[in-house]
Amino acid sequence: MRIRRFAVAAATVAVGALVLSGCSAPQSEIVEGSSLSVAWNQPFYSYNGETSFGNATANNNITYATNAQFNFYDDTPALVDDTSFGSYEMVSEDPLVVKYTIADGVKWSDGTAVDAADLLLKWVSLSGAENTPDFDATEFTDPDTGAFTPDFPTDVVYFDSGADPTTGPGLVSQLPEVSDDKKSITMTWDAPFVDWDLQFTNVGLPAHVVAANALGIDDPQKAKDALIKAITDSDTASMAKIANFWNTGFNFTEMPSDTSLVVSNGPYTITDFVADQYITLTANENYVGDHKPEVAEVTVRFITDPLAAVQALQNGEVQVISPQATADVADALAALDVTVVGGYEGTYEHIDLQFDQSKSGHFNNPLIREAFMKIIPRQEIVDKLIVPIQPDATTRDSQVFLPGAEGYDDSVASNGSANYADVDIAGATALLAEAGVTNPEVCMLFSSTNPRRANEFLLIQQSGALAGFNVTDCSSPDWGGLLGTPGKYDASLFGWQSTSLGVTNGPPPNYNSKGINNLSFYNNPEMDKLTDELGKEFDPAKQIEIQIEIDKLLWDDFYGVTIFQFPAVTAFDETKIANISPSTLSPTIFWNIWEWSPVGA
Repeated sequence: MRIRRFAVAAATVAVGALVLSGCSAPQSEIVEGSSLSVAWNQPFYSYNGETSFGNATANNNITYATNAQFNFYDDTPALVDDTSFGSYEMVSEDPLVVKYTIADGVKWSDGTAVDAADLLLKWVSLSGAENTPDFDATEFTDPDTGAFTPDFPTDVVYFDSGADPTTGPGLVSQLPEVSDDKKSITMTWDAPFVDWDLQFTNVGLPAHVVAANALGIDDPQKAKDALIKAITDSDTASMAKIANFWNTGFNFTEMPSDTSLVVSNGPYTITDFVADQYITLTANENYVGDHKPEVAEVTVRFITDPLAAVQALQNGEVQVISPQATADVADALAALDVTVVGGYEGTYEHIDLQFDQSKSGHFNNPLIREAFMKIIPRQEIVDKLIVPIQPDATTRDSQVFLPGAEGYDDSVASNGSANYADVDIAGATALLAEAGVTNPEVCMLFSSTNPRRANEFLLIQQSGALAGFNVTDCSSPDWGGLLGTPGKYDASLFGWQSTSLGVTNGPPPNYNSKGINNLSFYNNPEMDKLTDELGKEFDPAKQIEIQIEIDKLLWDDFYGVTIFQFPAVTAFDETKIANISPSTLSPTIFWNIWEWSPVGA
């Protein structure tokens, strides 16, 4: 085993230090007939990663490979512009006005031009500007899948993107201006937003495909024209159809019969997909950008068991794996002649408690939330499951800051996490007595195919029983789609993965009452105020002050607990593949898929 290591990104890179570069990757030539396979631990299930249902790493890894971006993070991590796809510029600082332009010749894989119609669909879906006011979609969520039910109303406009009119893309409420050549849109923001350059990094779904399915218009240009007209005219009837298809039309767990649903504009396009087995990406022959791939075909195999992934690497079934790190995985890899990259990921394990609409309803009571937080054996989990892999591992004690990052130590010293450093059975028991409940059930949602999480659950279950909690198993292989589903569970155990170094990367979408990742029905006006302030604050020192306030408020509200920063492990066979260089940020190993090179082909 050859070992390399990388460190946690934000521990060494300032949160606000986004490096904009106009450089481009060298042109690659496809090696005819070349193919490589990589293992991932969860199956793909949605081509729209911008909905609350589809927002998952397993989906976004694939859409990253199939769609180009205005900018992306490399493995430094630094923010890099891809001008071969398009450009963006701040036209005005006050008011904030930004212009996005698609480069000449950029096409979808079916030959249709990428243009302002796609940008306008991106804007209307993420901004929520056309959404029907006060519509609540939660009552139309299937409790078994997390997807919208067939009786979802067809006469309302609702893009399921977590749009909030006080932060992020929700601050672009005005209709953007479309250029005469339909290559650009210019957006005027209602207020300054510090991470404006990270909000519209790609064009999202193909407007002509959405309009064709929603409005029944087959001709691509006519479909795009109809979509632009529906948006500019605020045509509620048409917009409702567009939104409904945008929400659900791209959810599939095997190769769709309608291949227009996998149209792409990036280096690769989906050409085969077998449920729960694999998805195949083939070089996009209509791709004209700077990230032309070398490997003709990349197959992502879904291997949920990390030891099975190691076995697949040993057998030559895959050439790259990035499994969840366990002591058994480390021991198994040590016996192989492969290259292993270790360190820490930009992902952290945590438990969130449902403030409302949970299975039992117990956590509506803050006394019971606090009691449950006291029984979670955070240190024991780290000592038994993480230290054997990463000897210097400690608990992560902040909901907001990455360990080692500026602000982390100051926040931990005052946020209240110290109250949950050790298990406090007596304290939990007293709180349950004060709440007047006996043997309350807490059903936990987590991945049923993840051995490490199964072990964490058992440790929590055993600890909770000592205080009178009945901790039960709500695990599922489809846990990602079930997050935020009313009545399905009481607490969730999973990991948040950082997608950028933007200061608003976590708090607004996670903790704002209208954020797309607010899956706990958490609603605190003070938190909404703080997350709104954070998005408008450009002073790094003041950003940290606000984040410290956010961190403390979460612990004060008994939001849940953080447990540990993920140890990282990527292993690959250097005799078969070159240019694997994982990033700490999502999409980790996939960030430079176009640079992957077959060895000896």
